[in-house]
Amino acid sequence: MTITDEILGEICRLVLPIPEESYSGNPDSEIAVCTLSSIDLLTDLAGDDVMHHVFLAGRLLSENRGIDAILSNLYTNQNIRVLVVCGSDGRGHGAGHSLFRLHRYGVDEDGRIRGSHSPNPYLATAVEEVEHFCHNIRLVDMTGVTDRTAIGDHIRMLSGNNCLHPA
Repeated sequence: MTITDEILGEICRLVLPIPEESYSGNPDSEIAVCTLSSIDLLTDLAGDDVMHHVFLAGRLLSENRGIDAILSNLYTNQNIRVLVVCGSDGRGHGAGHSLFRLHRYGVDEDGRIRGSHSPNPYLATAVEEVEHFCHNIRLVDMTGVTDRTAIGDHIRMLSGNNCLHPA
């Protein structure tokens, strides 16, 4: 990341402050949820009984620090086996696109997410965290789905049918 990127990031944080939000649910669950840039969807899910089936729910706004944070959470909480990705992918950053590219192709020697078309897809995450994500986490692609009921039903199905482990 260049000094210009860091300065622009600081300006964005000051001008458009977006709270770091995540919500804890059932500590015994193996499911986490990422609502991409759909913050209203995140708060709706956080208040829903679907959280009885979810370990953690959060959002993803950037293709670098945001993904670094997800990887850190997944590595720290190794009981999580499934990440349901839903909601709308934000314009510009394409963080969801980069998350799926990372899962499929990993990173190069410079920490760049292979195959990503995002503007700054460089991770600072440790190699062990990337490998854990790529090999031990099953991604469920519900990108574009913002219907809380449909997402909740799918999570309940995953939780109830023991479909949690990566293929």
